Amino acid sequence: MDILLQIIIIIASILLTFLVFAQNPKGGGLSSDFGAAQQLGGVKSTNEFIVKATWVLAGTIMLLSIILTIRTKTPSQVIEEPTPTEQTPGQQAPAQPAQ
Repeated sequence: MDILLQIIIIIASILLTFLVFAQNPKGGGLSSDFGAAQQLGGVKSTNEFIVKATWVLAGTIMLLSIILTIRTKTPSQVIEEPTPTEQTPGQQAPAQPAQ
């Protein structure tokens, strides 16, 4: 399941990159290549589609990233007490009693 989410995030990121490159903040971009508004789709429809698709892809990436983060198992920090046979750093071995 996690691999599927990662693949979807990667695909959405690539598509989002192409959509951002297609936009032009000064009004040009992909929609200016279509010419007059009488054409099928028109300039306004293209701009709206690109903007909506950008928001949907960005939201998808954010949501899936949060879900993937929640699903990721974090290692528990367990502090183990050393057993009497183990030495802790800086500790001398106990002296053996003479027999």
